[in-house]
Amino acid sequence: MKKLIVATMATGIMLGAATVATAAETLLLSSWLPPKHPVVASIIKPWIAAVEAESGGELKIRILPKPLGAPPAHYDLAKDGVADITYGVHGYQPGRFKLTAATELPFLGDSAEDVSVAYWRVYKKHLESVNEHEGTVLLGLMSHGPGVIHNNVRAINSVADMKGLKFRVGGGVAGNAAKALGVTAMLASATKNYEMLSSGVADGTFLPTESIKSFKLTKLLSHATTVPGGLYNTSFFLTMNPTKFDSLSAENQAALMRTSGESFARIAGKGWDKHDALGQAAMDAAGIETINASDAFVAEIQAATNHLEADWIATANGLGVDGAAVMADLRAEIAKVAAE
Repeated sequence: MKKLIVATMATGIMLGAATVATAAETLLLSSWLPPKHPVVASIIKPWIAAVEAESGGELKIRILPKPLGAPPAHYDLAKDGVADITYGVHGYQPGRFKLTAATELPFLGDSAEDVSVAYWRVYKKHLESVNEHEGTVLLGLMSHGPGVIHNNVRAINSVADMKGLKFRVGGGVAGNAAKALGVTAMLASATKNYEMLSSGVADGTFLPTESIKSFKLTKLLSHATTVPGGLYNTSFFLTMNPTKFDSLSAENQAALMRTSGESFARIAGKGWDKHDALGQAAMDAAGIETINASDAFVAEIQAATNHLEADWIATANGLGVDGAAVMADLRAEIAKVAAE
């Protein structure tokens, strides 16, 4: 009888342990960038660790070994439930997301952390009500660091120097800025950079400095021109299937949201800034000439691209949002975050 009681108790303990072990809920994330890319290694993975820690290990997120679709498809992968969570670039789907371009306009800021945190705050205040991310649960927004002009033909010291060159661009404001500056803009995801530059299809690319190292482009480029505040930025989303979100326990939902939003923006911005510095070091080591745009060149860029902000403000006004107020708040919030 004693042996039976002991055996029964042991079985109960094992069953209880098994129940605890299987209690954690697991989400599947589709990633279209390589595992060592800064977005994955220094943004997505630290965010996942924060989620798991905040939930006490009750909520886990697993990055799938291969993407479930091309980069532009990732928003719909979450919306349609093909993946639980995805991230992506708003500009990879031209015309679909209109208000997210606010954070892509020229001369906004030199730190991805400042811009990303301010972006989330301004989104919650001004843009969320328009519901451009309908069909998903938006977990986070971010912007990479200042966009830089890279090429393998000549130093770019003026708008005239850009004439006739072919640049790979990521869409959105970057594409429109390229056209305004008189270059041939070729819309393609960042993963296409090596192929386009090595084959000669593109003479250059618009990218933050981190990407030159991340995508192994140092041997394919010879010149870079930085612009104060960035020639452009790029808006990214982190989003989730709503049915899957609703299936989570209330505790895990709360833990997920506490570590998303502004917390995710902060993690993301720090990751971008860290790798921008590493990218610049790699460019310097490779002998890529980096110059800062002169005041005269900046004035030329401003004259050529001023209409981009005016156009965005008009679009926002048409959607019931005070576009001028958004841009004023965004710039003020970026400065505030920088001073924190």
